[in-house]
Amino acid sequence: MPGIRGKAAIVGIGEVPTGRYPDRSFIDQTVSVAEMAIKDAGIPKKEVDTVIPIGVVANALDNSNMICSMLVEELGLGSNAKSNFQIMSGGSSSANSLKVAASMVITGLSKAVLVVHSDRLASGLDINSAITTFAKASISQEYEAPYGFSQLALAGFLQQRYMFDTGTTERQIASVVESLRRWAMLNPNAMMKSIKTADEVLDSPMLSSPVRKRMMNVLADGASAYIVTNSSRARELTKTPAYILGVGSRCTNFTVTAQPQDIMKAWGPAAQDAYKMARVKPSDIDVAEIYDAFPTFILMSMEILGLCERGKAGKFVEDGHTSPGGKLPVSTNGAMMAQGHTGAGGGMAILVEAARQVMGKAGPRQARKADIVVETASGGVGMDFHVGLLGKEV
Repeated sequence: MPGIRGKAAIVGIGEVPTGRYPDRSFIDQTVSVAEMAIKDAGIPKKEVDTVIPIGVVANALDNSNMICSMLVEELGLGSNAKSNFQIMSGGSSSANSLKVAASMVITGLSKAVLVVHSDRLASGLDINSAITTFAKASISQEYEAPYGFSQLALAGFLQQRYMFDTGTTERQIASVVESLRRWAMLNPNAMMKSIKTADEVLDSPMLSSPVRKRMMNVLADGASAYIVTNSSRARELTKTPAYILGVGSRCTNFTVTAQPQDIMKAWGPAAQDAYKMARVKPSDIDVAEIYDAFPTFILMSMEILGLCERGKAGKFVEDGHTSPGGKLPVSTNGAMMAQGHTGAGGGMAILVEAARQVMGKAGPRQARKADIVVETASGGVGMDFHVGLLGKEV
């Protein structure tokens, strides 16, 4: 992996609107984003010889079909395809797929890799099944579930501890939601485009103290895709490739009770590895696309990435520096709090948005400068932390 810097690039992206779309079939949205990415890359279909579908949560049959090469057939890749295999690590699937795709094109095992995520968590599951699925997901059924622990309880624990350790206020955490909603207003694919001020967030009902209703993400239908090829081919295909400059990862636990108490220390090396590989430092970052799940996670990640001093991220967001027009745009698609939570696709949407910013294709939410963009991902109940760096130049 030390030799990855600038040797591979994202050359095409695809995404459909996130939300509740009961009339939009799984196969429709899946094939649509794949074809969008191929068209965006300007690459002949015959060069796409590897397909990586990310795991599907809402429907086991859809997941099985994706594993068994459905897209290879639907896209007409025929005998040009060499491999179709699934990657699934929850919210961090985007990061792991990026590492695999880059490695394959750099070593010559593949000419071009198509990574696709598609899921229907809003209309593919009834509300009770959806709540049960995400209440139990990544929760130990032996040691945690019997005592009532759930994903929602985790959000409360995480925020309570972060506020205690740093002195961050509830209003500052609510400001994260406001910032994300402001970005979502500029995103045609976002689910929640109406503004919610920090005060409105604080006025919403308490769900898991101190987490309130407006601090929760909403399950949604959605799909996204991206294509990776080697850097020499990328330069032939487009004037604006998003070069992969560096990656870093740490995987630490399954249960929350086994999670390291000092997250900064446990996950910090992932950021350090990515910066070292990319030969950049935190002050070089123009845009940060941060995996959220809950607003506290964005503040923690900003500090782990070295974008703010410990305990200062909340004030930084409250002062408007991460919102449109601010000095450091953060999660410019609105992230899962505003674009919508599509399961493993939450990380995919963040990665696609990072590439979109580098490629200069973000429309009204395009950052003034996006030469170097950092993106993060995390799966389970904070089982891992991944950092990726994309850039306009090597």
